[in-house]
Amino acid sequence: MVTFVGAGSGAPDLITLRGARKLAEADVIIYAGSLVNPALLDSRKEGCQVWNSAKMTLEEVLEIMIDAEQAGKSVVRLHTGDPCLYGAIREQMDGLDQAGISYEVVPGVSSFCGAAAAINAEYTLPGVSQTVIITRMEGRTPVPEREKIRSLAAHQSTMVVFLSTGLLEGLSQELIAGGYPPQTPAAIVYKASWPDEKKVFCTVETLAAAAADNQITKTALILVGDFLNGTKERSKLYDPGFSTEFRQGTDQCGSN
Repeated sequence: MVTFVGAGSGAPDLITLRGARKLAEADVIIYAGSLVNPALLDSRKEGCQVWNSAKMTLEEVLEIMIDAEQAGKSVVRLHTGDPCLYGAIREQMDGLDQAGISYEVVPGVSSFCGAAAAINAEYTLPGVSQTVIITRMEGRTPVPEREKIRSLAAHQSTMVVFLSTGLLEGLSQELIAGGYPPQTPAAIVYKASWPDEKKVFCTVETLAAAAADNQITKTALILVGDFLNGTKERSKLYDPGFSTEFRQGTDQCGSN
């Protein structure tokens, strides 16, 4: 069995209980060395083989998985955050399918969750935004035409931008061209939940300058939207005047 495990956003204790158990039981661990906190490997059992995939190709990763499976060993493929986001796991699954090897996925705490926690923010606020767009800026690898930043910016909803810290000048231009006012609040969260975490607040217009001033060049998420200003409108969920399946509303209304 091959198990894809989400390592969490950085702090070793943000891995799930299931993920930690799988990691401790593994005979072979292949981890995304450029992003996964190496402290997570401290729980590995004696004799466990560890491979850093940062310098490996897909074919090399699959070869190790297949060889280990044929030898009756358990494999953990340790990905940063949650593997379903920019984890390139589908191509690995396809390779395992072709080899007739079974696998499972253990989800993890994505860095976009860690970033929100770092700045005490809620992405979905009443009257502000009820939609979160998770995307990336087009760089060396393209994105579909309909998913370019300029098109997505037209919604002016909450946006979380991965893999784009080195493209901030262009990101600002595309966000503004798409519809975000230049003074829209933004935040740069570097290595959320790691010991060297940084949080920088700025605007869409000043993203590049803010990153340069704080020497942030990679491993950061860009958060964009009015959710960063909070809201004066409370949710209906706990409003005394709002009835739910579990509570009868009263004439008193607590909304502002």
